[in-house]
Amino acid sequence: MTDRVMQDHAGDTARKALVAGLGAYSFWGLVPLYFKLVAFAGADEIIAHRVIWSVGFLALVLTLRNRRNFRAHVAINRKVAAALMLSGALVAVNWLVFVYAVNSDQVLSTSLGYFINPLVSVLLGTLVLRERMYGAQVIAVGLAAAGTIYLTVQVGEPPWLALALAFSFGLYGLVRKVTDVGPMVGLFWETLMMMPLALLWLFWTSRHGEIVFGDLGLAQDLLLIGTGLVTVIPLVLFATAARGLPLITVGLMQYLAPSISFCLAVFLFREPFTIHHAVAFGAIWSALALYTGAIWQRTRQQRRIVAESMRRTG
Repeated sequence: MTDRVMQDHAGDTARKALVAGLGAYSFWGLVPLYFKLVAFAGADEIIAHRVIWSVGFLALVLTLRNRRNFRAHVAINRKVAAALMLSGALVAVNWLVFVYAVNSDQVLSTSLGYFINPLVSVLLGTLVLRERMYGAQVIAVGLAAAGTIYLTVQVGEPPWLALALAFSFGLYGLVRKVTDVGPMVGLFWETLMMMPLALLWLFWTSRHGEIVFGDLGLAQDLLLIGTGLVTVIPLVLFATAARGLPLITVGLMQYLAPSISFCLAVFLFREPFTIHHAVAFGAIWSALALYTGAIWQRTRQQRRIVAESMRRTG
């Protein structure tokens, strides 16, 4: 394979990864629209269906990608299984809070939560993993905290939903960071281990006449089944992006989802956006810009050092 062919192939792979990444985060940003469609069911039933149908769709994707060695590909040991049980509980809490927020017309809180999340991850990495937090990162976390405290004082109570989303997903990311398992295989086991509880919950609610699945018609049933696809599709796109893009590019893309949700909340759903929200969001956006700029600068410096070292040794 000539250098020109190799460059064309690499460029094509990078373009596909970029499109996949934009697709994944755009999908996540627009997902409140879907959960508005299934608001006829309670948040608990929606999450139960999301867990059950995600298992099926993830099993299908993993089987298609690893037809000959599916069992070997998804095999995990007891230590990983224990970690995934914990991460599964955390992601279930995150999903439940998210669906509740969307269906109670608080999409703005979901946007705030996922804007705060990267900074929560920095804080958790510093406190738990003893990672070093540099000057700009300290200021960024302080700015985000100041914005959150300001909103708490002005509104009269903390933004509980946003904080619950940020910390549940931050803790989820922390557990998954120290667990040696791929994103789709990990989610497959997380949802598989949650599946018995989901089935028991649906059985219990059906016995009490509180379940809507099978009661409102085929269209509504298909929408609930589709919650599994809503979970799996962006994850498949994200896996493609993560393999073909630099980590910093993927990191920058993560702000696309809450930005889209923010626009949906303010301009489509007409949720209240006061001057106090503007101040809080402004502080958090400034923090993210500072944090991202610091990472970008450090990445450039590291690349320059590596390139210079290669020139010297070459």
